[in-house]
Amino acid sequence: MKIFVVLGSLNAFLAVALGAFGAHALKAKLSKEMLEIYQTGVQYHMIHAVGLILIALLADKLGNSTLVNISGWSMMIGIVLFSGSLYVLSLSGIKILGAITPLGGVGFLLAWVLIAVAVMKS
Repeated sequence: MKIFVVLGSLNAFLAVALGAFGAHALKAKLSKEMLEIYQTGVQYHMIHAVGLILIALLADKLGNSTLVNISGWSMMIGIVLFSGSLYVLSLSGIKILGAITPLGGVGFLLAWVLIAVAVMKS
């Protein structure tokens, strides 16, 4: 499950870089509302980057669990759909992209539930 440590670390790096970019380069370019949307994407991005690393640690402890593996990929998809859609929405102003965000949220929810189920089954 090294892949989830790598993905988590790369996503944490991206969340820090994108957060700094938003705080410095976008502060004067985006409206307050769009900047808040962007920062929400950064916040969830970082939380779930750490979640990916947690999943890798759980996979090491629980063995090669299908539930943990699915959880990791679900969380990764959640990052792309949730945070990615918020980044693009805030930068482009295309409001319809907000319709993608809940799909990423479902990915996050599924990931966290699968972690709980995997731990209870172990």
